[in-house]
Amino acid sequence: MSERFDEDQILAGRRLFGSPAKFRLGVAKLEQLPAVKGVEIAVAGRSNAGKSSLINALTGVRELARASNTPGRTRELNFFEIGDKLTLVDMPGYGYAKASKKDVKQWQAVLRGYLRGRPGLTRAFVLIDARHGVLAADEEMMDLLDEAAVTYQLVLTKIDKVKPLELAGVETKTEAFAKKRAACFPVVHATSSQSYVGLPELRAEIAGLL
Repeated sequence: MSERFDEDQILAGRRLFGSPAKFRLGVAKLEQLPAVKGVEIAVAGRSNAGKSSLINALTGVRELARASNTPGRTRELNFFEIGDKLTLVDMPGYGYAKASKKDVKQWQAVLRGYLRGRPGLTRAFVLIDARHGVLAADEEMMDLLDEAAVTYQLVLTKIDKVKPLELAGVETKTEAFAKKRAACFPVVHATSSQSYVGLPELRAEIAGLL
């Protein structure tokens, strides 16, 4: 369940994400990483957890982040600039074994290198599909974040596709799970990119990190 934010915090989030948003570049190798610009926030999640939809909904730019037709195909860190104060980094969806073991190993090395050595990386948001809750693939990503000592926060997505009673149970379980993780910030946001529920609070959360 999201924290309660006051009107000033909600307004700060709205102003932040009212800034021009644009794609900066895609990175497949550590040597391609750009200079840090503003506060950097990473967005992680299983393939089909709704990362692209959430980024588009937060920024109000319909096709800023484009979802691949083939889940698990994207193997790049995609950098998006939100004004001059915030950079969102869309990490490839995990949980699909579409690539060869060699490619997966190489990509994981890039991911570890990014998470461990990136100055300015303030928080990662790990998206959890509310229809499924936390799965083993999500835990593997959290293990990586714990290992890299990167603070992360869980965000439930697609809550419009879950019945209210069921959603309450998923929220309770997810909050309990978050409290057990070493580097996890224990406040869970529940969102829908379709109905925009929870987005003002998530924007406020991110604005507070600036």
